[in-house]
Amino acid sequence: MNNMTDTVKQLLIINVLFFIGSYFVPQANELLSLHYFESDGFKFWQPITHMFMHGSLMHIFFNMFALVSFGSALEHFWGAKKFLFFYLSCGIGAALIQSGINYYEFHSLINEISITSISEADMRLMLNADMSDGISFRSDLLFEATKPLLEKYNFDTDNFTILFQAACENQGIMVGASGAIYGLLVAFAFMFPNAELALLFIPVPIKAKYFVPVIVLLDLFSGVTGYSIFGGGIAHFAHVGGALFGFIMMWYWKKNQFDKNRWDR
Repeated sequence: MNNMTDTVKQLLIINVLFFIGSYFVPQANELLSLHYFESDGFKFWQPITHMFMHGSLMHIFFNMFALVSFGSALEHFWGAKKFLFFYLSCGIGAALIQSGINYYEFHSLINEISITSISEADMRLMLNADMSDGISFRSDLLFEATKPLLEKYNFDTDNFTILFQAACENQGIMVGASGAIYGLLVAFAFMFPNAELALLFIPVPIKAKYFVPVIVLLDLFSGVTGYSIFGGGIAHFAHVGGALFGFIMMWYWKKNQFDKNRWDR
């Protein structure tokens, strides 16, 4: 903790304040978490604010532990401005990738509904109907909230199931700094490939150049297959997106540095 750099310390404090504040101001979760960009809950600031929100104590603990562990080393070499730019860019990149995946999945579901006479206004009402019990989305709540419209359009069980899945995509939210953290992991592996990482769940140290690609590939596998060894409710493509944006920036910076050094000789 004594080696924590200034920007990392400020990010840590902001994340903790947001986490505590969300318990005292529950409306903050609705306003600051990232909503699907075609939903009624989306606001233009959410691609940034979502990375300061967290869903649980363990969620924020692991993200902040990684921020302090890897971010301080990177800020030490880059300086505050470059580090903050990189961190925020990876977080926004994660939001863009996850939103793109949500867009594909949402419209694939909408296209599966075999009722062509639904007006756009009625479909919007059904997709945004309140179906949350405060913990999870429930199909029975969606049914009660949209019953007149379901009867109007003669929804059968299959179409209602698809509607529920589409409404979950539409109303789902994303929180957490994980996308930005994955970008930091990639940058750390670029800069310190042979650094050995001692992890809580693995008894032997692993070099960064091996650990980071493996964990990103695990997230990609989980995102594609839907099977997650880390549990449910994880935006795996956001992790991959943060890593991808981190890789692109590191590759670009490394290439530019190589070209600069070559021509400066």
